[in-house]
Amino acid sequence: MKDTLKHRGMRNKLAEVVAAKGITDKQVLEAIKTIPRHLFLDSSFEDHAYQDKAFPIGADQTISQPYTVAFQSELLQVKPGQKILEIGTGSGYQTAVLLHLKAKVYTIERQQELFKTTSLFFKKMYYRPKKMIFGDGYKGLPEEAPFDGIIVTAGAPEVPRALLSQLKVGGRLVIPVGENEQTMTLFVRKSEKEFEKKELGAFRFVPLLEDKN
Repeated sequence: MKDTLKHRGMRNKLAEVVAAKGITDKQVLEAIKTIPRHLFLDSSFEDHAYQDKAFPIGADQTISQPYTVAFQSELLQVKPGQKILEIGTGSGYQTAVLLHLKAKVYTIERQQELFKTTSLFFKKMYYRPKKMIFGDGYKGLPEEAPFDGIIVTAGAPEVPRALLSQLKVGGRLVIPVGENEQTMTLFVRKSEKEFEKKELGAFRFVPLLEDKN
């Protein structure tokens, strides 16, 4: 588990690539520069770690493209100490970005194999989400709600109502919506009953599956 100067140089370049694509949030760019993404991948794929590409990580899942991670993180507008719910822990890279932004992270993963490997990896790396849960992200985490932000890292055919209901007033839900191709969608809760919705371009994610643990 080495992180070398060469890796840091590659991360600085990656942050430049992501910034050139329109990411301006300094804390998010700092997270891209700081987090050793190569450690989240199988060591044989190390060369791919700092390319701006998604990559398979096992259990038919992927580690999202760094630009996508940065884009979703920027949309969340995380402030230190905020409670953030992440649906789809995956490799844990997005979780690490949220922790770097000083969020209190609650993260749910439905693939048991990934849940186990990522839990162990977090312990090894001293990443400390508030809670890491094995379960169905569609239901959110009602016992910890409301949240300042919710981020979904898998494509949802529709927006789970449970997630909208678990947002604080002023809270933000960032979710890719659609079947084969997704539209990145931001919901901001304006009041108990009212949400503002913005659609922000096309992305591709693995599907968010309901009740499939």
